[in-house]
Amino acid sequence: MKNTMDTHLGSIQIDNNVIAQYAGTVATECFGIVGMTTANVKDGLARLLKKDSVNHGIVIKSDNNKLTLDFHIIVSYGVSIIAVTENLVSNVKYKVENFTGLAVEKINVFVEGVRVID
Repeated sequence: MKNTMDTHLGSIQIDNNVIAQYAGTVATECFGIVGMTTANVKDGLARLLKKDSVNHGIVIKSDNNKLTLDFHIIVSYGVSIIAVTENLVSNVKYKVENFTGLAVEKINVFVEGVRVID
């Protein structure tokens, strides 16, 4: 799905995959987040995605150019999950709104696993 904005210079369309890629990159830069994951509902396993596929752990929904983002993440062992998710939400909201010009209405964070980092 594409989000459309009309400006005095013309129309701008932003694909949800572009927003997901950017939001995933912002998320992986946040302290305490090991990476993005997709949850395999069939066998309940969460697997860590490679850096080039961070957008697979994100679901973007848009309604009237207002975005809802769902993140599936793996956090580092020993960090405060509340602190990590609050940091994720504030960073992603600020950067995605500045990047796209669209309002981020809601960000849902699903912690799918914890990983020990060496």
